Amino acid sequence: MNRTRFVPKPTTLGLIITLLLSPAAFADQYSDAAKKWIDDEFAQSSLSKDDQMKELAWFTEAAKPFRGMEIKVVSETITTHEYESKVLAKAFEEITGIKVTHDLIQEGDVVEKLQTEMQSNRSIYDAYINDSDLIGTHVRYGKVIPISDYITGEGKDVTLPTLDLDDFIGLSFTTGPDGKVYQLPDQQFANLYWFRADWFEREDLQKQFKEIYGYDLGVPVNWSAYEDIAEFFTVHVKEIDGKRVYGHMDYGKKDPSLGWRFTDAWFSMAGAGDKGLPNGKPVDEWGIRVEGCRPVGSSVERGGATNGPAAVYATTKYVEWLNKYAPAEAQGMTFSEAGPVPAQGNIAQQIFWYTAFTADMTKPGLEVVNPDGTPKWRMAPSPKGPYWEEGMKLGYQDAGSWTLMKATDPERRKAAWLYAQFTVAKTVSLKKTLVGLTPIRESDINTDIMTEAAPKLGGLVEFYRSPARVQWTPTGTNVPDYPKLAQLWWQYIAEAANGEKTPQQALDGLATAQDRVLERLERANVQGECGPKLNKPRDAAYWLAQPGAPKAKLANEKPQGVTIQYAELLKSWQQ
Repeated sequence: MNRTRFVPKPTTLGLIITLLLSPAAFADQYSDAAKKWIDDEFAQSSLSKDDQMKELAWFTEAAKPFRGMEIKVVSETITTHEYESKVLAKAFEEITGIKVTHDLIQEGDVVEKLQTEMQSNRSIYDAYINDSDLIGTHVRYGKVIPISDYITGEGKDVTLPTLDLDDFIGLSFTTGPDGKVYQLPDQQFANLYWFRADWFEREDLQKQFKEIYGYDLGVPVNWSAYEDIAEFFTVHVKEIDGKRVYGHMDYGKKDPSLGWRFTDAWFSMAGAGDKGLPNGKPVDEWGIRVEGCRPVGSSVERGGATNGPAAVYATTKYVEWLNKYAPAEAQGMTFSEAGPVPAQGNIAQQIFWYTAFTADMTKPGLEVVNPDGTPKWRMAPSPKGPYWEEGMKLGYQDAGSWTLMKATDPERRKAAWLYAQFTVAKTVSLKKTLVGLTPIRESDINTDIMTEAAPKLGGLVEFYRSPARVQWTPTGTNVPDYPKLAQLWWQYIAEAANGEKTPQQALDGLATAQDRVLERLERANVQGECGPKLNKPRDAAYWLAQPGAPKAKLANEKPQGVTIQYAELLKSWQQ
């Protein structure tokens, strides 16, 4: 076997000599790097510069055993993770000596890699940022190390003293029914209502709307008002400043992102599930019923609500609004294609809009941005469907979170955990929030810096400072295997979106398919005491007569439209 002898490059040799002759000088390399990053990139922080230096000095010291190691982590491709990959990974290497390759891939590919590692028990990445939507999966399969176990056990010596878990606003999303924290939130964004505030404030449009509908044009409180406003702009207004306008925007292409459009809490917005936060119990927003911690069915015949009247109503409105009030091309778009459309200036409102788009919607020169940099649009709480009741979740909140897998080599896991903590440390988290606008820490949200930024962010700061934010939550623990179940949704929803089947037929198919997966998991018996155990089917009328979800069909699914003026809404948000 040929072996190549390692001959140090001149730069490497010089570094070794420096280390041998002057350890203090070598240590200064990391201290100087920390100071440079604090003075430049991380100048905006909730911490003082002295406290920032102390925090980064801890990273330098904790990383000593791992210097020279190269680790690999992965996340989906959004602005926040691009910043981590391009900027924070470099800063981390200069401050610790650990090199990080932070891969950016599509969300579905992240789930696929994670699923492959869980099935093979072979490490692919040293750590993952994946949605907390997988919390039910992680709790049941036992393939991840709960963060709360790790920081008091194996990872105690590499856990940041200033990590401050209580400061994370999304910690309840990553906590299992056993009380353990399974993942560490890295970024969060909510699914809210978006509208053109400048159009809504026009006296001529306000007068025209009231003449037609009998109430004031404003932020819709219920779906009835949203539908009236969608019709108003699409059918009656038609043009503003010579440009064709629409009262609604969505997407309908048969694509995995069509599944997220629904699993990201569309049924809960309509009111299909039960009361309870962060998720409905016993029936959640996917329509899956649990007894204790065991999923027992998603079809109405088994006590679920996936194909119940409220879900059928929600799906019917999705299809109807897409066909009637959105641009024709929206029906052939995916999530990523539809996302930038409101910024082009011809959409009046959007009921299903992610705050992750905030950064892209505030760029100078856009049709929806004023010359002074303030937005012409605002974000607001989502309107409620007719089945919604007080005490239910109101929408979806994404919480991309760091996940440590058991299959990872322990030393590599420690190095990756150091990087994970670095990306959420108080030294860097405020700047990361300003770049990606996906806040994770209470201390960042309440800084004067965020107060100064608020006027240009269209309500984002007000939303995250309000107690109301707890009503927007990710997928919860009722979903026992997110990868297997999530892939069903887009295939069945597409049947309704393209008119191939009625909403009822499409959801009947989805509910049956979900129950089959639950049945297979039950037979495999791989999820322990919280694994599925299906109810025996019984007449739907029995379940529809019981309190809570599944809910019987309402006699009137379009009550009177109700709106509120934005200024008043902001006040109510604080209550």
